[in-house]
Amino acid sequence: MSNVRPFDGMQPKIAEEAWVDPSAVVIGDVEIGPGASIWPLTVVRGDIHRIRIGAGSNIQDGSVVHVTHDSRFNPGGFPVCIGERVTVGHKVMLHGCTIGDYCLIGMGAIVMDGARIGARVILAAGSLVPPGKHLPGGYLYRGSPARQVRPLGEEELAFLEYVSGNYVELARRYRRQESPPAAG
Repeated sequence: MSNVRPFDGMQPKIAEEAWVDPSAVVIGDVEIGPGASIWPLTVVRGDIHRIRIGAGSNIQDGSVVHVTHDSRFNPGGFPVCIGERVTVGHKVMLHGCTIGDYCLIGMGAIVMDGARIGARVILAAGSLVPPGKHLPGGYLYRGSPARQVRPLGEEELAFLEYVSGNYVELARRYRRQESPPAAG
């Protein structure tokens, strides 16, 4: 069985320049943009709603990305929309949420249904963003529930661009290693 597979007729769409580790699982209505990467033991399950992962974003080892279906309890359901150049740390749970561009979601964080994180946010490791919570862009948040700590400084904003770019390059290196050697 393949690690990238359809569900109910919905086939994942993975940009040619993206990279998915062979131990990761990608199912259903999922789109992964150019330069994005899905790292070992990660699950991206778009079986009951859609998942969109923007260009240059990375979902690191052991993370889970899932959605909520449309029902009378959740009218319209909750897809997952991850912007461009987002870094999602190890063992993060993203469930039915929206993440803006150039964010860093710290290791072990949980972002729940209907939560929205604005652009250029750092969410500290182990933080919990409860259902429906909106975190405006440009700040550091931490805690359970996550609370605004302070505006991001220039170095932190520069780091958000650096870290996502570093993962784009690392994924390129992995893709090259998986390519069959040229005949000759």
